[in-house]
Amino acid sequence: MHKKPSKISLLDITVILIIATLAGYIVWRLTMQLNYKWNWGIIPTYLVRRDTDGHWVANILLEGLWTTLRLSIWATLLAAILGWFMGIMRTTRRLFNRLIARTYVELIRNMPPLVLIFIFYFFVSDQIMPILGVDAFIRSRSPQTQKWLAVFLAEPNRFTAFVSGVVTIAVFQGAYITEIVRSGIQGIERGQWEAAEALGFSWVQKMRHVILPQAVKQVLPPLANEFINTIKYSSIASVISIQELTFQGLQIMAATHVTIEVWLTITAMYLVICLMLSMAVHRLERHLARKGA
Repeated sequence: MHKKPSKISLLDITVILIIATLAGYIVWRLTMQLNYKWNWGIIPTYLVRRDTDGHWVANILLEGLWTTLRLSIWATLLAAILGWFMGIMRTTRRLFNRLIARTYVELIRNMPPLVLIFIFYFFVSDQIMPILGVDAFIRSRSPQTQKWLAVFLAEPNRFTAFVSGVVTIAVFQGAYITEIVRSGIQGIERGQWEAAEALGFSWVQKMRHVILPQAVKQVLPPLANEFINTIKYSSIASVISIQELTFQGLQIMAATHVTIEVWLTITAMYLVICLMLSMAVHRLERHLARKGA
């Protein structure tokens, strides 16, 4: 049975008109009252440029967007590992494990991410990296290896800041993923646990063969939403000179004094990426709902 396509309601039309009116009023105020001279022509030159061979290549705004995506992907992967580990710990019978996971969640969720990124940046860059010899190792790699590292991670001279940003965002997002995983595991019907116990499964076997496969299906949509949140939180990495989208926009504004156009462009780029991912998450939710029906 096919569902009838949803129609646009009067409320939808009203909201659209209010937003359009508000946007028009802001533009009018900037143009007429504040005598603001728009300079949109400068934006394309910072999106793409010609290299020495005359080929079109990404300029700093698109490079910043790619850095944002790299940062978000690595942070999400690390946050997922941390979140699943802590989420499972929150559901164990051992009080000590639950206390560790609960302390992590409460501590991180009640700390400003901006403060957190400075703590991790100075701790990781000043203490951990020199001990591990990461900078020396990266700089001693071949030019080809450094080139691939620059594509998928960061350039050697920015590697420490990039890792600090990834770790900070991962630790911050991991606290929220922990709660998602916990709720997913605890949402499994009691009968599933009892059936696994009746089969003589150990706790590890129960989690591996019965509980986690079902929990994964429940938590996939909210985990995908956390990736969208990670992209938005990645903008705080600009304060430690990671050349992601917000940082590159600030550099352009400092050099050209073109402010509103740059901010609107950055907003649009974030919005397009997040809307596309939101649509993908919505399709995933419908797909899982059909499979579960």
